[in-house]
Amino acid sequence: MIEIIPYRLEWQRAFAEEAKLLRQQFGDRAIRIDHVGSTSVPGLAAKPVIDIQVSFASLEPRATLLAEMAALGYLHVDLGEFDQVYPFFTKPGIWPSTHHVHLCVAGSQEECHHLAFREYLRLHSDVAADYAQLKSALAAVHDGETLESQERYSLAKSEFVTKTLAEALRFGLPTPSQSDG
Repeated sequence: MIEIIPYRLEWQRAFAEEAKLLRQQFGDRAIRIDHVGSTSVPGLAAKPVIDIQVSFASLEPRATLLAEMAALGYLHVDLGEFDQVYPFFTKPGIWPSTHHVHLCVAGSQEECHHLAFREYLRLHSDVAADYAQLKSALAAVHDGETLESQERYSLAKSEFVTKTLAEALRFGLPTPSQSDG
């Protein structure tokens, strides 16, 4: 079941603890480690899953990054072609997960878009409230028990995310200093 719960301050602590482990694993190779996704927006109801984005100069050697994530207890979820530019990992590897990590190249469109969306929601509580309402309605329709159901839930948010992201980019987000890690 996809569960949307009220915002919890503990999500910031959970991010900080996991970011510390990621920093220990990757050292200076990780240019940025950012808390992204709904749990990174104060006051926003969310699935209790900490989303983290780790930015590198390069995603090569890929096999090394995959092995290092596995050593931290993460399962790589291959998302096809998109996986080449934005590899995705879950922890634990079984549903429901508590952490999601996305790897990207610093300065890439993927990095920028995730940060811009987060910052826009942080600055616009009315839009964040609309997003929470949408997520709750979609969670009632998609049980999340299968990967397909989880994917349908995510895809059903696409129109809202695309519209909000376009507004965030017009707004000039993200600014270079906006980082959590």
